[in-house]
Amino acid sequence: MIDAFLTGDLTEVEAAVRAAAAAEIMPRFRQLAADEIVEKSGPHDLVTTADRLAEEHLTASLAALLPGSVVVGEEAVHADPAVYDALGGEAPVWIVDPVDGTRQFVRGEPGFCTLVALAHRGELLASWTYAAALDEMAVAVRGGGATLNGRRIHSGSPAAGAVLSVAMSHPDYTTDAQKRALLGLHTEGIEARPCGSAGLEYLDVARGDQDAVAFNWEYAWDHAAGLLLVTEAGGAQATLSGAPFRIAGGNALPFTAARDEATAERVLNALRAGA
Repeated sequence: MIDAFLTGDLTEVEAAVRAAAAAEIMPRFRQLAADEIVEKSGPHDLVTTADRLAEEHLTASLAALLPGSVVVGEEAVHADPAVYDALGGEAPVWIVDPVDGTRQFVRGEPGFCTLVALAHRGELLASWTYAAALDEMAVAVRGGGATLNGRRIHSGSPAAGAVLSVAMSHPDYTTDAQKRALLGLHTEGIEARPCGSAGLEYLDVARGDQDAVAFNWEYAWDHAAGLLLVTEAGGAQATLSGAPFRIAGGNALPFTAARDEATAERVLNALRAGA
């Protein structure tokens, strides 16, 4: 069933993502009322009406496209953490972040996106990264490469001797121990900065506009789409132990995704020095 779906017309998924953004996200962009913004765990962890309604929209449309599939969405897991267990189950799983970069969305900035990935038995199969305000749609299919607005993208490699540009976990989201590990990135040959939308940071790596990302949290909705996008664009990814990132969790953190294997290893070595 899943193989037949992947060899079929995946533009229906793209259409579903675009439809959810058009119906629930963009009409609220720069139009949010105060009562449409709620803190979850704290002032830096926000959810809006757009997040909730877009996820409901995608949950209905994606499940209908692939009968027997389930949806693991950020807001559904916030309401019921047991939903996350589906990542380790037998059913195909749609992994959804309706608005990645909610802080940017709330501030009226265009640096946010909708992330959707399809996985089965822990393996990432396809992903969609849609930056509605920027009119950018990136798609990756396992073994089929990566595209941006229908054109192939390749991560390439940094120029020899160039300083690496790395987006890392934002300090607002890190513990003291995590900050110490990330301090390893503040070294000669690496220029590190706090990340914005994780999905858009991955996109920049996939198209060669940024050399790597380094993150120390593992929620699948933030990373699944981007990790496949980078990999299919020719990049590499690994956790602190050197093993690949597992979407169901239990990873050795921090981890990186980079334009090529050599860059990924340089970033990991810096992180290991910090840890």
